[in-house]
Amino acid sequence: MSVLVTGASGLVGSRVLARLAAAGQKVVAAGRGPRRAVPAGIEYVEVDLLRPEGLRALIAASAPRAVIHCAAMTDVDACEADPVQAWTVNVRATEAAALGCRDTGARLVALSTDYVFDGERGPYSEDDPPNPRGVYARTKRAGEEAALLLAPDCAVARVAVVYSGRPGAKRTFASAAADQLLLGKQVRAFHDQVVSPTLADNAAEMTIGLWRSGQRGVWHCAGGSIVSRVDFARALARKLGADERLVVPIPMSAVKLAAPRPARCALDVGRIRRLLGPSVPLELDAALDRFVAERAA
Repeated sequence: MSVLVTGASGLVGSRVLARLAAAGQKVVAAGRGPRRAVPAGIEYVEVDLLRPEGLRALIAASAPRAVIHCAAMTDVDACEADPVQAWTVNVRATEAAALGCRDTGARLVALSTDYVFDGERGPYSEDDPPNPRGVYARTKRAGEEAALLLAPDCAVARVAVVYSGRPGAKRTFASAAADQLLLGKQVRAFHDQVVSPTLADNAAEMTIGLWRSGQRGVWHCAGGSIVSRVDFARALARKLGADERLVVPIPMSAVKLAAPRPARCALDVGRIRRLLGPSVPLELDAALDRFVAERAA
């Protein structure tokens, strides 16, 4: 039986797809628009999550053993500007995935985010109560509830500040900072936002491990180090052999942002570490080594 992966061209979805295919698992890839970044030999189905019923129909037709739901509207400012679209993609599509899994008996692993917390007092464990702020955060939290309530066999994997060095991957703070640093240009980074940066491939590794474990409920599948954006950028500069002085600390208040960003939103990954092994949530040093290697490939 197959595994259906949504968001197959995204940062995490593409790596889930690649890892499953490399392991010999039959995979069905679902994504928005024409086939992109999906390896040859993998069945690809175009799905528009603005019409969530199509995802439920796809699950019914393909009858997978599991659905790994990575697709989401992740642009936090775009979500703030269009809450109807954000609700449709982040909540109704997750509801459709959960109902599809309920109909077919498939296991669901749905990706979520550190933004479900308000950032007032992180790091957060899975037992801490969410308090989302902003449209993106609130819709992702509602999507968590849809998944957990409607799919009998469900796990939610919260990731955070995902980045990838792979060619063609979505541009992120890490990839943009690397480009600037290598050009000898300044990188402005928040000194007052503390996060758990997560290499996309490592997020995929943890997500697959969580699926295979059969565990249910909420799990934090983020990177193993807690750092400020400034410390992350400086560590990246060292890995690239660039001048750390190019990293310019700024407060979040210096940038006018449409959507609120949590300040201290790091995730405690002790639970997933105990499940999958101490080295699985990568510490920042190891993650950046892999990031640099991805860029060089």
